[in-house]
Order: sequence, then structure tokens, then C-alpha cells
Amino acid sequence: MYKLKIIQIGNSLGVTLPKEMLAGMKVDKGATITVTPGPDGYRLTPYDPEIEKQIEVGREVMREYRDTLRALAK
Repeated sequence: MYKLKIIQIGNSLGVTLPKEMLAGMKVDKGATITVTPGPDGYRLTPYDPEIEKQIEVGREVMREYRDTLRALAK
């Protein structure tokens, strides 16, 4: 469990994330994290549901056109 203090950052408010937390999420400076509401509060995650949808569409295309893609790869 981490307790984070809200600090002033310019005209905004923010928190700093401990190195251990960033390492656990496998993110570093410049990475994007997604905040999603949940029943007990909010969840921070490097997982982006929109990218997952795009990956699934790509998988469907590869399944549907498997033979064509295989022929093009030769």
C-alpha cells in the first residue's frame, strides 16, 4: 500500500509515484497510464483498453486472411 501526498504542480495538483510502484507497473518517465473508476475508487494501470481493442481487430484480420497473408510472406 502506498500513501501519496497531493502537491502543487504549476496551476494544477498532482502526486509523485514511488520508483517501486513504477517498476511494478513496468513504466518509466514519459509512459502513459490509464485511470479507470472502480467500485472502491480508481485504478492506475499501464493497460489501455483502446489498444487492446485494436489488437483484437488485427488478430481477427490475421485469422480471416491467414492464407492470403501467408502467400504474401513468401
